[in-house]
Amino acid sequence: MPPARPVTSAYSAAHFGVDLGCAYAIFRWVPKTALVFLIYNFCAFALQMPLGVLADRRRSGLPFAVSGSLTVAVLCLSPDPGLPGCALLGLGNALFHVGGGLDVLRLTGDRAGPLGVFVSPGAIGLFCGTLLGKGGYPPVLAAALALGTGLLPLLPRRAPAGRPEERPLPGREVLLPALLLFAVVVLRSWAGLAGQFSWKTGLYSLLAVLALALGKTAGGLLADRFGARPVSALSLLAAAGLFLPGDFSPAGLAALLLFNMSMPITLWALARRLPGHEGFAFGALTFALFLGFLPVYLGTGAFGAAELALASLLSCLLLTAGLRERRAR
Repeated sequence: MPPARPVTSAYSAAHFGVDLGCAYAIFRWVPKTALVFLIYNFCAFALQMPLGVLADRRRSGLPFAVSGSLTVAVLCLSPDPGLPGCALLGLGNALFHVGGGLDVLRLTGDRAGPLGVFVSPGAIGLFCGTLLGKGGYPPVLAAALALGTGLLPLLPRRAPAGRPEERPLPGREVLLPALLLFAVVVLRSWAGLAGQFSWKTGLYSLLAVLALALGKTAGGLLADRFGARPVSALSLLAAAGLFLPGDFSPAGLAALLLFNMSMPITLWALARRLPGHEGFAFGALTFALFLGFLPVYLGTGAFGAAELALASLLSCLLLTAGLRERRAR
């Protein structure tokens, strides 16, 4: 089995490139319509759950990840391919995330830190790809980044990741914690997309993205060090307090960082409760991201300071309950 750290590093770099390529392709294509974003988000996030079920049957997620990065790179080079191309772009994104998430979870399943490292570069890639797409930069640049970084996970592979023995899905004792974790991700997605800050322009947009990425990385690492429940509770309670004066940019940036610390913790916690079904666990929570996108797509309105603080408090209650260990009888 390949060592965990090089595999996590390779997949993290690939995550940056693939998300950059997806954002570039979306924002390069014209015209932009609400249907384009709906189809892309459905294929990119909702399809990860059935793909995760398929990936769980494989020894390695690498074929999924590499085929996803190839798809994204090709579509970066294409002229506007319309709605079918948008669906294929989302499928490429989903394939990469399922494959990378599966391998990182299998190799580092007892720790949340590597998951935080894997998921955090995606936000930076989306930010950079949006700038490149809107700026009219040559498609070969985005395609090269998507393909070059997307193939990085091939480098540390000396042996395929071990496939665990097939196990049935756990029973009802896991259902309630799983539903609570699922609800946390829906709420985080909704609040993250609907949240508005008056200062979030120019350089502060970049700082906000860096805060998101740093929060995801820090959340996993701190959970491994101090425990998932205390880190989740403290970070979300502190985020709630800082969201209230969130129009003051330092407070808003700190709130964003703290609010996103729970992301790798939810992934780690669900995968830990579903051994042998890590791909399904990863895909289920990305389906939750899609559900959180739908209210924003349907125009439910922006979240102000009070709504963001309330979302953080509710997330704290749901997540700490979902992380509670069942006592042996």
